[in-house]
Amino acid sequence: MRRMFRLETEIDSVDKARQALLRSRLRQTNTEASAELRALRGTAHEREAPVQLWVYTDESAGGSGGAAASDGNLVAGLDAHTWAGWLHVNLLWVDAGQRGTGIGSRLLAEAERIAREQRGCRHSRVWTWDFQAPKFYQKYGYEIVCTIPDYPPGITEYTLTKRIG
Repeated sequence: MRRMFRLETEIDSVDKARQALLRSRLRQTNTEASAELRALRGTAHEREAPVQLWVYTDESAGGSGGAAASDGNLVAGLDAHTWAGWLHVNLLWVDAGQRGTGIGSRLLAEAERIAREQRGCRHSRVWTWDFQAPKFYQKYGYEIVCTIPDYPPGITEYTLTKRIG
């Protein structure tokens, strides 16, 4: 007996309910297939936990856990999360006028410290493009583990990792 299927396509919008269902089914399948993922379930490392650091020109502009009075004062920031014993650096940006002052280095070091000391992370990862900061991350002990040429066309993407604990 031949089974018939219906294929549906979403290209201009996101079906959040089906996306959640797909994520749930994949999580279940992966958990069943991997002893390592099963061991994560129910631990502090199971869920992504945010790490965000901001640098402002005026100390009164922002506060711990609060929105900045004026994001126009933002001169640098780092957005990351921890998961499964890893720090995942998603975004690190320093205003052009502040580059070379050590702000980016301090942001990265602080995110690594938080991940290691408060979240128990042992590794860190980041991706960057060839014209951005691969040499910056290598300067701080990150090693290139993946190179994707022409992603997007004309640009090379790198994934770098580092042991932090």
